[in-house]
Amino acid sequence: MSDRSSAGTTHRPRTRGLRVDRLGIYLNDHLAGATLGTERARHLAQANRGSAVGETVRPIAAEIAQDRASLLEIMRRLDVPVQRYKVYASRFAERLGRLKPNGNLIHRSPLSTLLELELLRIGVEGKAAAWRALRRISGDDDRLDPDQLDRLLERAMRQIETLEDLRLRQVDPALREH
Repeated sequence: MSDRSSAGTTHRPRTRGLRVDRLGIYLNDHLAGATLGTERARHLAQANRGSAVGETVRPIAAEIAQDRASLLEIMRRLDVPVQRYKVYASRFAERLGRLKPNGNLIHRSPLSTLLELELLRIGVEGKAAAWRALRRISGDDDRLDPDQLDRLLERAMRQIETLEDLRLRQVDPALREH
């Protein structure tokens, strides 16, 4: 992708020392994770609709979907093609994960909510790691916006804090006798 400047010269993005092939694999792997996280967050919010968990996770689920869209935008700017088979595989894995036994046959178990919060937190930790990695190399490619990456990382850190608080509140109902 090239832009024409007013002088008629071609501007090529600076990619000083970057392994573009590895960057593409890395970003597609994170896109697969973001797809799984988006689906998992939506499911968790829906399954806990009307509860404190559902009301807290719902806006985080929307942010996670926005973060996935930001990742896709970054991939477009970097000319990294989406490897659709990874996206499809992550969607399949998320749905398959819903079939796990939870100690209850008919009703949703508090254990399911605890485990799903843990998985979601782990996913957000992975997302934060990706934003940190991209921020670190942002000086090597002028298509990476350091300010955007800083904002995305700050949001991920807030999400981690909220999910951890919510997860800890779920421990007693899931693991203690009542």
